Amino acid sequence: MSKGAYQRENLFDIVQQTNNGTNLTDVVASADDLYLIEQLRNGNEDAFVAMIDRYAPAMLRLAMVYVRAWAVAEEVVQETWVGILEGLGRFEGRSSLKTWMFRVLINCAKTRAQREGRSIPFSSLADIDTDHAEHAVDPNRFLPVDHQWPGHWATFPSNWEEIPEDRILSQETYACINRAIEALPPKQREIITLRDIEGWEAEETCSFLGISEVNQRVLLHRARSKVRGVLEKYFEEE
Repeated sequence: MSKGAYQRENLFDIVQQTNNGTNLTDVVASADDLYLIEQLRNGNEDAFVAMIDRYAPAMLRLAMVYVRAWAVAEEVVQETWVGILEGLGRFEGRSSLKTWMFRVLINCAKTRAQREGRSIPFSSLADIDTDHAEHAVDPNRFLPVDHQWPGHWATFPSNWEEIPEDRILSQETYACINRAIEALPPKQREIITLRDIEGWEAEETCSFLGISEVNQRVLLHRARSKVRGVLEKYFEEE
């Protein structure tokens, strides 16, 4: 790849001003996407470096949904960049560039996970997470049907406003959240990673995963409820 020609203000600075983080909800390639593709196809090295700087951290976190070893996730991301460069000529703009790149990542991660027997592919799970009657919150926390107020809270959720801010923002709390997310079923883990860690919008997530808005909402609610349950127990320890 060659240097020159590419000016950051022509693309990524504009995107940064209109999108906080990596949110791009386009269902097709935007003008900025097409401009970047042209630069990459012309061998512009600065454009490729800027793209890596922007997306590599998010790719690494999402790869960790499928493979549990950090070193393996890094290899998956490297394989993804190779796949992206090799596939630039086949990109037709029927999705946003970001969506296309992350699909390449997911395919690489699933292939690696299957080869190492480390995780269950998302596609093999069908809709089992949303089809069966899984409770987002422990039923024992609600009053029974024979009570005067059936279905109301028996014990209210903890009030986290009383917890010192330094504890909420501590590394121990962060580690607790990570463990809770890692313990989630694969589909819920992927949803909460995309929505709450990477900051993707609902429409973008549904398009990327090929699921309905209802399924996305159910999976996210269950994932958030489980993580909150783990945090409640953690905060009650002291």
